[in-house]
Amino acid sequence: MAARINYSIQNTLSLLNPLCSSISARSTTTAHFKNRLSFPTKLLLLNSKAAFCTVANSNPNSAQNGEAVAAETFVLTTPLYYVNAPPHMGSAYTTIAADAIARFQRLLGKKVIFVTGTDEHGEKIATAAAALALAQLEIAYDKFIRTTDPKHEAIVKEFYSRVLANGDIYRADYEGLYCVSCEEYKVQSWIKCGLKDFSISRASVDWGIPVPNDNKQTIYVWFDALLGYLSALSEDKEQTNLQSAVSSGWPASLHLIGKDILRFHAVYWPAMLMSAGLGLPKVVFGHGFLTKDGLKMGKSLGNTLEPNELVQKFGSDAVRYFFLREVEFGNDGDYSEERFVNIVNAHLANTIGNLLNRTLGLLKKNCQSTLVVDSAIAAEGNALKDTVEKLVEKARIHYANLSLSLACETILEIGSRDYIGGNEDYSNCFVPVAPSLCWRIYAQLGYSKDHFNTVTWSETKWGGLKGGQLMAQPKPVFARIENRTETEDSEAASKKFVKNKEKNPKSQVVAEA
Repeated sequence: MAARINYSIQNTLSLLNPLCSSISARSTTTAHFKNRLSFPTKLLLLNSKAAFCTVANSNPNSAQNGEAVAAETFVLTTPLYYVNAPPHMGSAYTTIAADAIARFQRLLGKKVIFVTGTDEHGEKIATAAAALALAQLEIAYDKFIRTTDPKHEAIVKEFYSRVLANGDIYRADYEGLYCVSCEEYKVQSWIKCGLKDFSISRASVDWGIPVPNDNKQTIYVWFDALLGYLSALSEDKEQTNLQSAVSSGWPASLHLIGKDILRFHAVYWPAMLMSAGLGLPKVVFGHGFLTKDGLKMGKSLGNTLEPNELVQKFGSDAVRYFFLREVEFGNDGDYSEERFVNIVNAHLANTIGNLLNRTLGLLKKNCQSTLVVDSAIAAEGNALKDTVEKLVEKARIHYANLSLSLACETILEIGSRDYIGGNEDYSNCFVPVAPSLCWRIYAQLGYSKDHFNTVTWSETKWGGLKGGQLMAQPKPVFARIENRTETEDSEAASKKFVKNKEKNPKSQVVAEA
């Protein structure tokens, strides 16, 4: 279970990652951010594997209470990803989860602003910046920000100037152990003594946004990148300034991050916002890490997991479903191909796919694929209707609580109890997780793409299918993934059979007869 914590500089430090082994000494004169801000309240940590969720504002209408958020606008963000290599499953996982949450909030009728993007400043990517392509995973983002966009630079400079005017920036020499891979300084005293300030500029680099009052300094990568959440909200056609960005939807309803960047989002970011006089994000949720076959993934181990390769092999619905269903959101999770195939086949091909195919097959055989009466009438006096409606509400609460795995589990429970009158119910509930699969189900139920694109959560109630509605011809909506070993054994046996037949055609003919 993910831990939810309130802001506390001293206590948060104990949760930071272990020191990086790839470090080097560095001394530089930089601009520093003074900590004159206090973050009261306490720290809660449920277990060592838990991710960290920081709640800045106590809001009885917020998602953690299991109720639909009252605000009309729901802004959520992924981190701005480094792009020095093809997308990896870690960043894809965050983005898949964010997309599922965004789709759920849209179903509730909210104006959703889903922000993602790329951080294209940094030593390790100075010559390797590229766009992050996750279209194959069907990520329906609303705003994509690049830290090299001119509007972003304008926001960063204005923000810096505002913090400087408030007396929270001063010049000083800083010496410490710097990790190029992590883009941050590592010093044990930072953890032992507490945070008094942090460096926000760097000298002698040929990339980055120049400090407004010192052309020999560039703004530090994290101070710069965090402001992408604000600059993303500015419309290109508008005058780019902080006010226009804030009025477009700030503060964010939800920041989704990996727990490795907790320090920047739970310490640096709130301090920056408070200094500039801006509201704090309502929720920061840090999820766990992914491993493969029980091992940490890395190029040195040769066990990286590329999302695009997974999609090409298994399809977007399978990839999205597995990671949302099998990884409890907030904890660490593991991928193995055998488990992936087994779970996807059992849940998507068997429980959902076979149910629809069998039901439509019976309807075709007995009613020429036409529903005879309204599904609401057909369910009168049937306990199944009440059961499904309770499960639909249970799924809604799980989505609102960011319990994505439990939401998937609940929807599968609906599917295991369902029949033709309820297919639409759980299809709607499943849209955030597997949008393409849901569209194929809707199409077979006789609905148009326009209807599918405008469906809302309020329509997840019994009786959506009306008498006289013509269903499409039944066909599998999700193809079963063949086990590689079984396929190879089958092919080998087939080749052996042909070979034996060629060697001994007479006896083989007798056997065939």
